[in-house]
Amino acid sequence: MSQTVARAIEILEFVAREPRTQSEVGARLGVHRSTALRILESLTDGGLARRLPDGRYAIGLRLAGLARLAEEQFGLTDVARAHLRGLGARTGHTVHLAALEGDRIVYADKIDPADGIRLYAEIGRPVTLHTAGVAKAILAELPPDRAAALLDASCDFAPHTATTVTDPAAYRAVLARTRERGHAVDDGEYEDYVNCLAAPVRGSGGEVVGAVSVTALKARADLAALTADVLPDLLTTVATISEELGWRPRPLT
Repeated sequence: MSQTVARAIEILEFVAREPRTQSEVGARLGVHRSTALRILESLTDGGLARRLPDGRYAIGLRLAGLARLAEEQFGLTDVARAHLRGLGARTGHTVHLAALEGDRIVYADKIDPADGIRLYAEIGRPVTLHTAGVAKAILAELPPDRAAALLDASCDFAPHTATTVTDPAAYRAVLARTRERGHAVDDGEYEDYVNCLAAPVRGSGGEVVGAVSVTALKARADLAALTADVLPDLLTTVATISEELGWRPRPLT
């Protein structure tokens, strides 16, 4: 990548966070103000940046329009598919992708292990919110009022196994722990012979858009084994998918 193109990309990411002055852009790039101005003017001429009345620079309307046009090329399932296959091949366990769709969380994709042992989860069907790892991973990252609305609308907290969390207050505590550690756990809460780990997938604005889980028969891998052997790969996978959707892990300041 040429130096000019690299600088232009960094400028766009920088001003996308909030409008910046020419001096701030120069300081960010480590270049003279005149160099920053030259690139800013080129971006502005192309409609990718715009100069505000107060002299600061922001994202241009043409870039915003291009982003909207391109969104349909970056559907969550399409972006995630190859990464889910890779995760499934490396771990030897079932991999699920769940998506947040309005007021529902649904299974969007599933990769079964090569050994033929298939776990029940039907693509397109809603997720059981109070038991599934993917649901916890998503709900933990939503604003509390939205998470509460989803639970109120479609969660009965019915018991399925001895480890099912059936108390709403206790479940809120589970979501808080999930948010703190960055991944969710299903300890045999829907089917007592199955456990899983799940982690959230983020969109371009940092908002949660889905989650990926690795699910295993307890006889093959309990939670301790999944945490030791699978969790790092799972976290890397969701980070990669998120970045391909446009997410950046560290805000530019």
